Amino acid sequence: AVCIDQYAEALELIPYTLAENAGLQPVEMVTQLRAAHAQGDKFAGINVKKGSISNMYEEKVVQPLLVSTSSINMATETVRMILKIDDIVITR
Repeated sequence: AVCIDQYAEALELIPYTLAENAGLQPVEMVTQLRAAHAQGDKFAGINVKKGSISNMYEEKVVQPLLVSTSSINMATETVRMILKIDDIVITR
């Protein structure tokens, strides 16, 4: 359960970093984004041009699924390799 929580926390850094790099208030943006998702707006995202949360589907902002899944798979594999290396170093 701890691994899942940490994985989710790491993924939450993506919108936080996006808001921060856009000059927005990252804590406020992520809080609003969470609220929108909790209310069922699954297409809610950070609109950096407007400085608010918008429906990304209506704004015609899309990203190919392959890009997202490849990035997540690569990050997961990297972490697995690091953990394996750490395990080998610790056992010596």
